[in-house]
Amino acid sequence: MKASRGEGFVLVQFFVFLASVLSVSCSLLVDPAELLLHCLRDYFPKPYPLSGIVYLRNSSSFQPVVQSYARNSRFMSLSNLNPSAVIVAKNEVHVKGTIICSKKISLEIRIRSGGHDSEGLSYVSKLYYAIANATKTYAFPAGVCTTMGAGGHFSGGGYGNLMRKYGLSVDNIIDAKIVNAKGEILDRKSMGEDLFWAIRGGGGASFGVILSWKIKLVLIPEQVTGFSVSKTLEQGATALVGKWQQVADAIDDDLFIRVQISTANGTQRGTKTVQVNFIALFLGQTRRLLSLMSESFPELGLQEKDCIEMSWVESVLFYSRMPNGTSIDFLLQRDLNTKVYFKRKSDFVKEPIPKEGLEAVWEKVIEAGDVWMSWNPFGGMMARVNESDTPFPHRAGIKFMVQYGASWLAQNATKTKLDQIEAIYDAMAPYVSKSPREAFLNYRDLDIGVNSDSKFFKAEVYGSKYFKNNFGRLVRVKAAVDPDNFFKNEQSIPTLSYN
Repeated sequence: MKASRGEGFVLVQFFVFLASVLSVSCSLLVDPAELLLHCLRDYFPKPYPLSGIVYLRNSSSFQPVVQSYARNSRFMSLSNLNPSAVIVAKNEVHVKGTIICSKKISLEIRIRSGGHDSEGLSYVSKLYYAIANATKTYAFPAGVCTTMGAGGHFSGGGYGNLMRKYGLSVDNIIDAKIVNAKGEILDRKSMGEDLFWAIRGGGGASFGVILSWKIKLVLIPEQVTGFSVSKTLEQGATALVGKWQQVADAIDDDLFIRVQISTANGTQRGTKTVQVNFIALFLGQTRRLLSLMSESFPELGLQEKDCIEMSWVESVLFYSRMPNGTSIDFLLQRDLNTKVYFKRKSDFVKEPIPKEGLEAVWEKVIEAGDVWMSWNPFGGMMARVNESDTPFPHRAGIKFMVQYGASWLAQNATKTKLDQIEAIYDAMAPYVSKSPREAFLNYRDLDIGVNSDSKFFKAEVYGSKYFKNNFGRLVRVKAAVDPDNFFKNEQSIPTLSYN
């Protein structure tokens, strides 16, 4: 990784997940996984052994491997995760061979990177750690959740708290390597600009297996500043959110102020209220930040004691609510024993929500109890990139993006939690984008449409929400590079021939 030119190579670890049989002749007496194993033995040369790579259902390691990177407990039972085999690919040959052999015996594959897909359709933040150890003055504009995999995050249009200054991850990718449906390994030059365009925000899993990304690092100061200030309704949170809506997308590009909305205990015993947390990253030092806030958002009352100066990589830990001084080694940790169930949804807001609208939403937040929202301001670079430059179309005219979240620990609470998050989503309907009601691919949401039988008209329902006018171009790219629709899932890009 050469930070001196703001460029670097990132080799993304890939994980190929073989799902249930798509079409295997019923006359076969051999388990399709055994056929796969036989094919792989013939295909893989001797320098690439299968030991520790291929896991069949009769292996004692099968269940732990299947569940190891599944972040959402809603999809961790083997009744939901029902693959014929799991391939833990360690090099390009493993990926290429798996694709060729799966096609040969009619097995469907699913590709898993970090296991973060909110609806479980895909199944270690080493990138930031590597950058931080190489340079103090360069960074990469992507997410702040430390357990994401770069493969899916980048290809879905991943964003983070540098987006107002530098845009999305996909705005800063300069090359990639992908294995296509023919088992060919392609870079930007050999795949062509159409496919390179499609995988930068259109979801790589519809087009192939992403092996690696070449990314452009961005310049940052050695010291950045963060703050986190919380206010309840009783402390004037509604008026502060109203002002935030006016300034957050228009303030200096160096300043990103996220609003996180949740419930808290009220001032009277046994009551609940809404708490709003204003959490920010500023690409500069405290003195200039205070001057900007005094000029643009004095109502928040930000003070020097609220501000923490740190390196950029430490700000990732700050956004993850880790204690000040936590070692960046934390970025290499990954708890594989997750027991959390969760659901995510998304929206885009183009006009400020009026006071009466906020108050109506607050009522639903209090009723729901454990559902939260994260409002992320746009403007800056997000408004300067044309919506057709990448498949991610939510650019100029968007004030902020909404993430809805619910997490719980017990399976029997699932329906209640899903109903609660839906109630808040419904309450927000009058105030978000319409025709279509836009959505963010990386906050995967099967509620907005499912295409289990590869029909174009079904895919168009969710495709128009995720990609707007870019959906048509994505379909044309899909038809050109994967006409047999080998790479598919419940919300993948279809081909026109599947009607």
